[in-house]
Amino acid sequence: MHLKINGKELYIEVSENTSDKAVLFLHGGPGESCFEFTYHQAKRLGHRFKLIAMDQRGVCRSEAIHDGESFSLNDLIDDCEELRKHLGIQRWSIIGHSFGGYLATLYAHRYPNFIEKVIFEAPTFDFGLTGKALLLKTADLFKKYQQSDLQEKCLKLANSSSSPKELVEGFTELSTFLEDKRMHIYTYNFSNHTDTTVYSEDQWESFYDKSEIHFNRLKEEGKIFTSVLHLLKEIKIPCLLMLGEHDVVTCPIQVEVFNKDVSQGEVVLIENCGHTPHYETPEEYCELVTRFLME
Repeated sequence: MHLKINGKELYIEVSENTSDKAVLFLHGGPGESCFEFTYHQAKRLGHRFKLIAMDQRGVCRSEAIHDGESFSLNDLIDDCEELRKHLGIQRWSIIGHSFGGYLATLYAHRYPNFIEKVIFEAPTFDFGLTGKALLLKTADLFKKYQQSDLQEKCLKLANSSSSPKELVEGFTELSTFLEDKRMHIYTYNFSNHTDTTVYSEDQWESFYDKSEIHFNRLKEEGKIFTSVLHLLKEIKIPCLLMLGEHDVVTCPIQVEVFNKDVSQGEVVLIENCGHTPHYETPEEYCELVTRFLME
């Protein structure tokens, strides 16, 4: 369904489960949509919890961000809180994947009284650190495919003193040269197919265009390039950090800070998995999420 939240039409999926345990999924990107998550987890987790997922403001099936319209990182946080009120949920738990983990950190810090638990699924807390890690992973792939010039460019940028924005934009540009192998940066286990044919190619192209505007506007604003690692120690609710064995987005420095600063934190490493446990290892993911939320 579409709901008008803070003046914008947002695409929302809500499971029919009447459980008093509500869970909000925040997708990554910025701009990736919740489509892949709900394809693999709507039935699995939706049978156990009141599962809510949305395409964030301006993303995919939600209303586009128009020319001249104000838009900021804060809007995404405010949309979460307004959605909670709209649905009449007193407290809920949050699953934040990738950039969604960054949003979950900000949301939990700003509205701690309305959140029971947080699951960080392969998150970034710091785009600068993640950018460097992704560049190094991309360099390894260029080495594998004998593209030494591009490998060197990745290594040079990763080891430079470039800003987080420059690292992210450089990674985005350089990784496109991997073409159809680009997803190997993120995905390790390709055995669980996502059927996208419910929408036409033209529809997907339109969705991608909207998501690109969303990401570009966030980059222009620049707030996403401020690390939220320092906020982790202020989150005083149970948190689960879920990592794929072969993922680099949550680099070791970020894991170390989580272990040190989150007073009620737990870390789980999932084998045979990359950046997206919710579809690479869907059954194990569902069981881990269920165990943590039901404890």
